Amino acid sequence: MITLFAIPKPFVGATAVIQRNALESWARLGPEVDVLLVGGDEGVEDAADSVGARHVAEVETTRYGTPLLACVNADVILLPDFVAALRKIRLPRFLCLGRRWNVDLATPFDFGEGYEQRLGAVARNGELALPDAIDYFVLDRDGPLTELPPFAVGRPGWDNWMIYRARKLRIPVVDATRAITAIHPRHGYEHVPEGTGAQWSGPEADANFELIKGLERFQTRHATHVLTRIGAVPALTPRRLVSRVRSRRAVDGTVERLARAVDALRRR
Repeated sequence: MITLFAIPKPFVGATAVIQRNALESWARLGPEVDVLLVGGDEGVEDAADSVGARHVAEVETTRYGTPLLACVNADVILLPDFVAALRKIRLPRFLCLGRRWNVDLATPFDFGEGYEQRLGAVARNGELALPDAIDYFVLDRDGPLTELPPFAVGRPGWDNWMIYRARKLRIPVVDATRAITAIHPRHGYEHVPEGTGAQWSGPEADANFELIKGLERFQTRHATHVLTRIGAVPALTPRRLVSRVRSRRAVDGTVERLARAVDALRRR
């Protein structure tokens, strides 16, 4: 059983359309996916009822009302390849994540026959996000990765910390970008309290960065594995190896240990 967590924004205006498209896609992932919506904002309970999802109203928030934990952003559309990909991971414990496809999709989507192929076409016409933007995580619900600092979810920094934390605990990080189609409709950031500078910046982002002060901002390039058609295989492309060599003093994986050994030989 896969439990899919999300903390939606209020279901108003264009945000309601985007989030309902995401929920409709989750409802079609199959009986082994249990959807849980968290939060008491406008329309969340009704949206959960409409797709047969569970709902928890009470959740700790920042002083601005932003929830402190989520595993999937509530506007991300998932296809059945999500479940199929997870079945291929044969590791006893892992953190699975991936990059998203940014697309223009602000109207209700028809989830009738053939919707998977049509959404796939939408994704192919989109833009793959940068490696530091991560909108979904899959992890062991009883593992140490569930213990997080009080991050404001949806603001910068917390998703990058998740990768760092897994690597620090020697938990394999699986980049599923090639195997999972995560579709993210472009939208505004009017919901960010006291937003400044970049659209998603503000006091909550500042608080997140304070929590990870002094730590390198890890991204998908720091993954130890890549999810392919045959399963999770070691991530050994030059770009990924360079990223891990550069982070050799922050975490303790095989590549990092080898890089530190080379440093020691050079000093001698």
